[in-house]
Amino acid sequence: MFRGGQTLFTAVSGSVIGRSGAVDLKKFNSVVKNISTASVMADKFKLPARYGAGEKSVWVEYIQLAAEYKPKVNLGQGFPDYHSPDHVTKNLAQITTSDNPLLNQYTRGFGHPTLVANLSKLYSPLVNRQIDPQNEILVTAGAYEALYSAILGHVDEGDEVVVIEPFFDCYEFMIKCAGGVARFIPLKPKVTDSETQTSAQWVLDKAELESLFSDRTKMIILNTPHNPTGKVFTMEELQMVADLCKKYNVLCVADEVYEWMVFEPKKHIRIATLPGMWDRTITIGSAGKTFSVTGWKTGWAYGPAALMRNLQVVHQNCVYTCCTPVQEAIARSLEFELSRRDSPDCYLRSLARELLPKRDFVVKSLKENGFNPYVPEAGYFIIADWTKLGDKIDLSKESDRYNDYRFTKKFAKEAGVLAIPPSAFYSEQNKNLGENYARFCFIKKDENLALADKLMRDWNSSKKQ
Repeated sequence: MFRGGQTLFTAVSGSVIGRSGAVDLKKFNSVVKNISTASVMADKFKLPARYGAGEKSVWVEYIQLAAEYKPKVNLGQGFPDYHSPDHVTKNLAQITTSDNPLLNQYTRGFGHPTLVANLSKLYSPLVNRQIDPQNEILVTAGAYEALYSAILGHVDEGDEVVVIEPFFDCYEFMIKCAGGVARFIPLKPKVTDSETQTSAQWVLDKAELESLFSDRTKMIILNTPHNPTGKVFTMEELQMVADLCKKYNVLCVADEVYEWMVFEPKKHIRIATLPGMWDRTITIGSAGKTFSVTGWKTGWAYGPAALMRNLQVVHQNCVYTCCTPVQEAIARSLEFELSRRDSPDCYLRSLARELLPKRDFVVKSLKENGFNPYVPEAGYFIIADWTKLGDKIDLSKESDRYNDYRFTKKFAKEAGVLAIPPSAFYSEQNKNLGENYARFCFIKKDENLALADKLMRDWNSSKKQ
């Protein structure tokens, strides 16, 4: 049988039967040969099983959705729609046209010398040890590649990796690519009597977490501050993770890309600073998040040399080296911020203050427009329960399997505001846990946040008529 249940005859008859009704055997043999060759090639060159069926990621799907339906405000993807600090972009412009031709050529594979030196100056005081810039820091093509190198560099066939849900969707695919097995545990929001819900209510069950650890466990991925909830893990929670890592001899990959976006009075605690954890922790950061230049796609990982060597091996055999002028621009930008490290004007300190009124405005808008948001302690995302709007929106014509996909697509079409469906950040068995929510990004221009508020109010008003 061929495509659509066709027989060989129906598959080829249209092209080999002449006007007289007779079969042209020469054409027949040629067509059959081509079909056979295509079938053999398709079977041999199919996508490797480790990539599943090649499904589109939520980012690919929703970028396409935005292009097709053109919502007036995109609060889906996590990037600013306004400029980064002037000195950051000016550095890059000056570097690309400088008198030094080497700044536009290949640089050191594991990280541009000035960048790793300044990263060492940045993080050494924060982890209470001198970080060796040559052997304990790796510059990567975004935090994405830092995760890839950490996972592919340490996870072997059959190794188990503990993943806290909701999670950045690439974690699971990278684990599968390494031949590992992901073991999932969801954060679950505690019910409280408070009118204001916060990301702190999303918690791990201690007994459930320990039940996932065994001699087969190679790694746990810890994302704090957390995307998409905005949760900042407490010292007690981090100590619980650290104790399990030490008890079962497990590596911790700490995804800390939102480290500079923590709202007071919360404080970001680096798990690598806990007793006994430096030697078993790889910490990941991002220039895109640090300086609001996500398109520069530059990140890094730091940790003990013995662990970092594995990342270097992966990196040198897939990326080798990152963009030199961008690395030099980030290095100079860090140098400038380090020079005013103790000043309130330092961007590493002021970014959270800049985001706070945006967060509060969007939280208020969501509440007043029928959502039930969790106020984030960090980052630039808000998780909001949309189910109170269920009687105002007809999802029956949306064909997606999960309700949050149906809601966010229908809401974008009707209200003109795009959000992201959080079930994309859950494993297959737990996607139902994300169906009642939508994720909104608030690192946007104030006028665009105001427009989103107006659009949601107009939409709500239209539903009352």
